[in-house]
Amino acid sequence: MTNEDIIEVTKEPEPENSGSSVSHSESRLPNLRRTWTTLSPENLLAQCEVDTYRASGPGGQKRNKTSSAVRLRHIPSGLLVIAEESRSQHENKAKALKRIWQAFFLELREDLEVAALTPEIVAEFPDYAEAKSKDGRLHLVAKDPRFWPAVGVALDVLAAVESRVSDAAKLLGISTGNLIDFLQTDPKVWQVANQLRTRHGQKPLR
Repeated sequence: MTNEDIIEVTKEPEPENSGSSVSHSESRLPNLRRTWTTLSPENLLAQCEVDTYRASGPGGQKRNKTSSAVRLRHIPSGLLVIAEESRSQHENKAKALKRIWQAFFLELREDLEVAALTPEIVAEFPDYAEAKSKDGRLHLVAKDPRFWPAVGVALDVLAAVESRVSDAAKLLGISTGNLIDFLQTDPKVWQVANQLRTRHGQKPLR
């Protein structure tokens, strides 16, 4: 796991009287994901509860002398991430903000009406319009700024078709193999895709 990975993503449970049975990888907050992912770092941080603490584990005694580790909870969504690799609280806060942003695409699903979807419509989604290469494939790496928005759309479409990969690939305008390769680009994306598969009674992807 690298420093660019999301090292923890959780979502605080709904109150018992809320009537919600949605788990954190199945959260549906229509139209809000795009609003939150386009916020400036300052405005996104203003929506978060920030906790600092002393990191434990590798790094030596010097690492533990100050409360450099950062825990961010995005209050509107309930998503929680941590960053504790650096001795700098400032650097850890920046990493945590990046992880919150990534978590929006991983964990929050947009409701899509399958009957109204076509490959042409999906191709015009703002988070997907520039994702494919000239040969019509998804070749993005995780550091590409287009990667995580495209992940969000791919997972939205996968969830909408009850995790049938071939159906999702058709709507995304790519081959089934290309979609599987894209989902495998990042371990967390692969994990969420398989969580969706399990939820819909499909076998995990290998």
